[in-house]
Amino acid sequence: MLDLALDSDGEVGPEVINSSHSSMSSSGDSRSSFSRLSFDNAAPPPPPATEEEAEVYAARSPSALAQLPSKPHRSSDPAWAAIRCRSFPANLCHRDFKLLRRIGSGDIGTVYLCHLRDETSPHPYAMKVVDKLALSKKKKLNRATTEKRILRILDHPFLPILYADFDASPHYSCVVMEYCCGGDLHALRHRQPSLRFSVAATRFYAAEVLLALEYLHMLGIVYRDLKPENILIRSDGHIMLSDFDLSLESTSAPTLEPIATSAAAYRDHSAVEHGECLPAEPSCLPFLSRRPPPRSAAKTEPWRFVAEPIDARSCSFVGTHEYVAPEVAAGQPHGSAVDWWAYGILLYELLYGRTPFAGSTNQRTLRNIVKQPLSFPPANATSLPARHLIAGLLAKDPTARLGSRRGAAEVKSHPFFAGLNLALMRSNRPPFVPGPTRSNSRKEHRTRDRFEFF
Repeated sequence: MLDLALDSDGEVGPEVINSSHSSMSSSGDSRSSFSRLSFDNAAPPPPPATEEEAEVYAARSPSALAQLPSKPHRSSDPAWAAIRCRSFPANLCHRDFKLLRRIGSGDIGTVYLCHLRDETSPHPYAMKVVDKLALSKKKKLNRATTEKRILRILDHPFLPILYADFDASPHYSCVVMEYCCGGDLHALRHRQPSLRFSVAATRFYAAEVLLALEYLHMLGIVYRDLKPENILIRSDGHIMLSDFDLSLESTSAPTLEPIATSAAAYRDHSAVEHGECLPAEPSCLPFLSRRPPPRSAAKTEPWRFVAEPIDARSCSFVGTHEYVAPEVAAGQPHGSAVDWWAYGILLYELLYGRTPFAGSTNQRTLRNIVKQPLSFPPANATSLPARHLIAGLLAKDPTARLGSRRGAAEVKSHPFFAGLNLALMRSNRPPFVPGPTRSNSRKEHRTRDRFEFF
């Protein structure tokens, strides 16, 4: 058996990497395999025993991976450069990393702070270690496989970078990702006055989450686990979504359509008349510049990018109770509209310091989500556009929900984001910048349990 012994023990309160407070497990079962971790004496992976395994091994050889492109959004990242200098990511193994401490544990794995060995100025990384044997017994191995598959294709400034992935004998799987020293948005909210963010801060974080969701939906991925605990804060203050083991993989057909069509769809959702011509939103998606609208309409009508996996369907009962959509709580099939419901719950919690349908028990919470009408606190300085946006997102009928038809294009058109250049969010100064050092806060917060029933 692999001797797992940490180079130094320790736990960190709010800095949870690709894990969340709500998915933390108090049972010894989830921690016993990783209580002390070291890869120093681990044996190398066994040679391929079959022709199929040999083909997979050859596909991961240096010559095969030499053709893999680097991640454009992290091509100048020193942490990525250090990985590339160690040959190609597939050549890395557990022996190349020194584990420092455990920084999080969740349903499918444990996360450690680590860095490359023999580096003069080591860069911190987050390594997620999965016990494949334990997950197989729990029938959750497919969730770890799904997350790894998604991480391999992501390339977006507000989503994780997968630096490397490899197996460690006898039955462990490891993925090396970006380390976020700023904790998560749930912990950051608890450090705000009155336990809630200002309208300006909420608009900033909401905009970055919106762009991340747009990219995921463009790839046909329904996130299904949006909540503050899964929104991590990088050292520069910008966000990174984490935890993709509950995500639903589908297909999407990104298109460009006249903005008049999108505006009409928005007015169907709107109860507030604002009499303005909606401007075309800039996009941070580079391929749009290579797909101009038809020449006949280019001079007369602005166009908008639309990407939504509208055909995605699942009957799985997954998520976090306070964030699940009514169709999930009622046991009905659901699609990408569940992400826009969770997005509305997120905005409500950031602005008001609580979720709108929380009950004394999980069952009452689910009952409130299905039957209780949306209400807002009577005394609050929240702007009318923010309330109106939340009301559109929290429509109990998924077909009437803002974002359900044309995805992020509908949400970006809302007056709540007026005056904000969404294509240049990385140029905006975040409300909170943690810096390169880790947070020392160990404040305890309530937990919210995830669930998964099929």
